[in-house]
Amino acid sequence: MTCFSSADESAHYGFSVCVLLQQYRERLGWESAPVVELGTGDASAIADVVQGLPGLRVRSFDISADSVRRARANIAERGVADRYTVELGDFFDQADAAGGERVTTAIANPPYIPAPDRDILMPELWGGVRGNDLTLQLLKAGYDNVVTAVASYADPVTTLSTAADLGYRVVNFLAMGLDYGPYSSEPKVREHIRRIVAEGRGWAGDDEYMVAVALFTRDPGIPGQRADQLRRALQL
Repeated sequence: MTCFSSADESAHYGFSVCVLLQQYRERLGWESAPVVELGTGDASAIADVVQGLPGLRVRSFDISADSVRRARANIAERGVADRYTVELGDFFDQADAAGGERVTTAIANPPYIPAPDRDILMPELWGGVRGNDLTLQLLKAGYDNVVTAVASYADPVTTLSTAADLGYRVVNFLAMGLDYGPYSSEPKVREHIRRIVAEGRGWAGDDEYMVAVALFTRDPGIPGQRADQLRRALQL
């Protein structure tokens, strides 16, 4: 099992989730019900968020046993195991299956490498042919609020139009430019990204792309509609 590491991306994801949860804490209601997380990774980014937001509880799910072991160790090291739990299994099968509390908010930094198939340097990072398979599945799962990373080369055009069709608004977001790493630079992946961009369904520079962490909501009580601003931030 190869261990994926991207310090810049992880830091951006954790910081953005923290800012969005803090800014909209009353309407998101995470002090009275847990937040669920699709994919835990090593848990370091969100463990820091939980440590910094004392009222936050997170139930996370990951299909990798190795990731779960690393995540639990990182969570324990930060002293937040009572509020940040990690379960081995499919998020979509288990997230709403236990507990009884109504969960309204989900967070995710899903795999988003686009490629024709999983035969890439790190298959765990494959996000489907367009890179947005898990993002679309999460939006369709029925949560009122979704905080998720959206990459500029993973067909954000379809992601944003699907979100709108499902009744979501983009309340707010934080965007950051990132350089290609070894997984985006793999020739097979790089060429596939070029095709997505040529079709007008995304953006990437020669060696760079954008990632935004956005809050999508179907709650009419949360103000904001920044979908157009998000498109511009993603260079669409």
